[in-house]
Amino acid sequence: MRKLLIILMLILALLITQASAAENINLRFMTGPAGGNWNILGEVLADAWRNAKIANVKTNVGGGVSNILNIHAKRCDIAFSVLSLFHAAIKGDGDFKGRSVDNAMLLTNLYTQYTYFIIRKDFAAKYNINNLEDIINNKIPVRFATLKPGTSTEFIIKAIFDKAYNLDYKTELRKWGGSVEYVSYQGGYELLSDKHLDMFAFSVGKSSQAVQNILSKLDVTILNISQDALNKLAQAYGTVTVKIDDNINTVGDYACLVVRKDLNQTLIYNLCKAIWSNRDEILKSVPDMQEFMDRPSVRWISELN
Repeated sequence: MRKLLIILMLILALLITQASAAENINLRFMTGPAGGNWNILGEVLADAWRNAKIANVKTNVGGGVSNILNIHAKRCDIAFSVLSLFHAAIKGDGDFKGRSVDNAMLLTNLYTQYTYFIIRKDFAAKYNINNLEDIINNKIPVRFATLKPGTSTEFIIKAIFDKAYNLDYKTELRKWGGSVEYVSYQGGYELLSDKHLDMFAFSVGKSSQAVQNILSKLDVTILNISQDALNKLAQAYGTVTVKIDDNINTVGDYACLVVRKDLNQTLIYNLCKAIWSNRDEILKSVPDMQEFMDRPSVRWISELN
């Protein structure tokens, strides 16, 4: 009985120690815009890390560009971004020109992101638009919206026009008689719905609720992007070509987790371990994460633990 009591006391002491350790670690986690995968996934991961007593996790809405800059400046500890942005940050290109980000480290790729140029069918029919090049070549006055500057979406949209067509989309679309707005996922849906917007572009996982909401409820179509344009963007930032519905070529990128280089390595290990341990709950919330869970290296590492 005495031995059992000693064992129970030791277990209790261990649990108290672990809880105290978690209480002393405050983790700042930058996610993404409301309505997107990063915002949803970020809360699920934060709950998993809290429940595993790894750290006190505070989430804040962020964007792919600002997240990397905040990592470097130690204003956050872990954040979502995309691989193209990480490449740009390392090169000091695009939104990172003249900025040092040497304290940002890529932790892992998560899943493929797709860039959607979604246009109302009635507007496409009026101007005979079948792909993005039709708008550019014919200088069509399109009322356009994307997510705000600082997000990975706006970086990719800006990069497509810049690297593939040598255009500043904000200047040129307005010059052609169109307009440019910055909205949320829900805001883009609502403006398309009431016909105050002709085209909405954003990058997100393929199974995102934002995509399903627009495609299932509105009379819209997704524009194709030429392979030549996609190749130019790939050369600049390491993006890839992906297909939507087997016949629409668009920009493919990879959602990723970025951490501070000086973050405690044991803490990083425990964060990764908790992702695998909570895979069922994570997949229920963001099915795109199946791509991460199926990765051979992830499965192999999980079997060691």
